[in-house]
Amino acid sequence: MTTVVISPFMTLNFLEGGGHFWVYLQYVQGLRQAGCDVYWLEQLPAEQPRPEGAKVEAWLERLREYGLGDKVILATGAGADGGRRYVTTTGASADAVFAGADLLLNFHYAIDADLLAAFRRTALVDIDPGLLQMWMSAGQVRVAPHDVYLTTGETVGTPRARFPDCGLEWHHIRPPVSLDLWPYTFDPNCEAFTTVTDWWSGWAPEFVDGRQVLYDNTKRVAFLAFAELGRLTPQPLELAVYLADGDSDDRRLLEGHGWRVRHSAEVSSTPARYRDYIQRSRGEISCVKPSCIKLQNAWISDRSLCYLASGKPVVVQDTGPSDYLPGGDGFFRFSTPDQAAAALAIVNADYEGHCRAARQLAETHFDARRTAERVLNLSLA
Repeated sequence: MTTVVISPFMTLNFLEGGGHFWVYLQYVQGLRQAGCDVYWLEQLPAEQPRPEGAKVEAWLERLREYGLGDKVILATGAGADGGRRYVTTTGASADAVFAGADLLLNFHYAIDADLLAAFRRTALVDIDPGLLQMWMSAGQVRVAPHDVYLTTGETVGTPRARFPDCGLEWHHIRPPVSLDLWPYTFDPNCEAFTTVTDWWSGWAPEFVDGRQVLYDNTKRVAFLAFAELGRLTPQPLELAVYLADGDSDDRRLLEGHGWRVRHSAEVSSTPARYRDYIQRSRGEISCVKPSCIKLQNAWISDRSLCYLASGKPVVVQDTGPSDYLPGGDGFFRFSTPDQAAAALAIVNADYEGHCRAARQLAETHFDARRTAERVLNLSLA
């Protein structure tokens, strides 16, 4: 049996992010379906003190729920003395797993180089196509050498890319969704098109006339530019977002344009709540970070895959032409508020048909088992 250790990023420190957890769980499920024995390795920042026991236990309980209870390794970053501590196991047990593993599938871009070196084979998975390459070029992220570099971005490393390849050979994979854990759930009475998102997600680098500059790369900028959409359609639109007290003006603006706004913690604080919220939605309506527009990376979010697998039509902002995912029939792209409103009307004119088409897209293009099999073929060749 092939043994794979996956290395997610920040699921303990972002315990309230049920959707964030699903990103990595989709790969776990696909690898299991492909016949692998899977371990979960998470590295904390070196400067972080030992996490609270109650928080670690809640995190472990979540992992136990999905069959990973005895296969979890929580490690600190290497300290100034080069030492590393293990919270959920002993160093000897962790070393034995690392030595016996066929592959480390790494999503933590800045994982310690010495931890990588403990594995016979390593593969980096780029789930931020375009942005990761820009971060690397700008020196914002230093990625230690891996044996294989995988990316979910269609244009990464191709002549179509609007960003550098960093001198690396990138192999393309499809982002996965577990069709078993995200079943088709048709319900014509579902009312609102929804999405779950953040609001303040930072700045991104670009190079202008040879100089590095930063631009606002937040979902806030993206959604406020489409605030008027709520007035252009009779379709209820709901945004589940983490808004702080200082964001009250933004909330009033969106609600004044007809959007429903609720706190994301109400719907996505656990993986189960996140799934329930998506499967009770009529479909997805979402904007993307400005970087996706600038870079035209043909990106599709892991969240959109969960809607598609659930049989929920997806209407999202255009991130550039896709070689395998044309618009229409369950999946629509827009560049203007009018285009978004028109897509919503098309979906509602044949709602059941578009629900079936959405599920078919997930089955055809994003089956987690097929993605896992490609990952293994590329990484262990």
